[in-house]
Amino acid sequence: MKIRIKLTLLFAGLFAVLLAGFALAIYFTNANQREQEYFKRLKQLAITKTNLLLEAGVPENVLQTIYENSLSTLPQEEVAIFDTAYHLLYHDAMDVDKYKETDGLLDSIRTRHELHYYYEDLQVNGFIYAFRGKTYVITAAARDDDGYARLKALRVELALGFGIAILLTLMAGFLFSRKALQPVTRMVDRVAEISASRMDLRLSEGNGKDEIAELAMTFNRMLQRLEQSFDAQKQFVSNISHELRTPLAAIIAEAEVSAIKERSPEEYRATLQLLLQDARRLSRLSGDLLDLAKASYDTYGISFKELRLDEVLMDARQVVLQANPAYRADIVFEKEIEDGDRIVIVGNEYLLKVAFSNLIENACKFSADHRCYIRIGFTRGQTLLTFRDTGIGIAPGDLEHIFTPFFRGGNKRYAPGNGIGLSLTKRIITMHRGALAVESTVGEGTDFKISFSPEFS
Repeated sequence: MKIRIKLTLLFAGLFAVLLAGFALAIYFTNANQREQEYFKRLKQLAITKTNLLLEAGVPENVLQTIYENSLSTLPQEEVAIFDTAYHLLYHDAMDVDKYKETDGLLDSIRTRHELHYYYEDLQVNGFIYAFRGKTYVITAAARDDDGYARLKALRVELALGFGIAILLTLMAGFLFSRKALQPVTRMVDRVAEISASRMDLRLSEGNGKDEIAELAMTFNRMLQRLEQSFDAQKQFVSNISHELRTPLAAIIAEAEVSAIKERSPEEYRATLQLLLQDARRLSRLSGDLLDLAKASYDTYGISFKELRLDEVLMDARQVVLQANPAYRADIVFEKEIEDGDRIVIVGNEYLLKVAFSNLIENACKFSADHRCYIRIGFTRGQTLLTFRDTGIGIAPGDLEHIFTPFFRGGNKRYAPGNGIGLSLTKRIITMHRGALAVESTVGEGTDFKISFSPEFS
């Protein structure tokens, strides 16, 4: 069953319960009011006939004649008057007596002074009446045909109104639920259009305030993460197919040339050195591509924990120096750390180590003395890291492209590389909500500056 129908039925059911309760309250209130009013009417009529009989002296047969003549047009109350000895003084119609008074009943009336009760379909009111120093026991019985007719008409009206109200409620509930769920219908139609080849499509977020808009925004954020993952995978596959082609072709060509004819040990040794060089290049490239792919994933898929930046820097420095014994890297604090928490951030140790290693290695690689100077500072609550070299610098035309994957500027003739390191570093720093900036002067050197915001540290 669709939600639209469920909501309509639920709304109509709730309204039906409330309306039924309201209708029953109206009906029983009217029924109780009719009952009380008719008991009062019986008593008043009985008192009137008693006064006509005792005070006005109207003969008994005259009162009985009036009663008998009224039966043909309207139902009349049947009144009986007894003295304290329970002798019947007057009765409207003994021959059609609808209700028989017993001594036990008359005793109860004298004891309680007034009784209201039902006898079959008759309402009976019995009470004590004092007149000129004497006490009389009076009963009046009748069936309220007019009152019951009005109640029956009320039942029909309430039932008819209840049915019409429920029908209108079902129609209105269906229309309102359809209108309320129309954004969901549009979302379903929109989602049906989204596929792997159309991941750029997004749901309409409406007014951006209600629950439907919140669902659309949450879904759009999920689509954004999925699109990033898809793009990262496609980029990764594209990068692999593009970048692995050259070293693999070189390895195959060198192996085929060596296999054409017998060669001397020195020639085989030279060929193996070339193969080893290409294999190392291939290994480095595959590692960089894997790191680039990992850094392109959504942060929800990467674990983060509290880290000390100085410790991560020392580990990255150690990795670079072990791989390149000729390199040097100096780490300097601009001022003493009074609060150790200022240098603690929440991040991924492996990725940060990759980013710092790339910056240290680049600085050493393009400096004549193969040395990198690293400064750790603090300003306005931010942690600042500066990686400086005294190398060849970066041309102004290349600065705006250095963070583009596989871009290599005019300095590529000074050192080998694949153009992945800086783009990978940029993505890692951005993932940690940091900022990476570069300042360079040709012939003097380059500064890479990283700032980590306090809300992420």
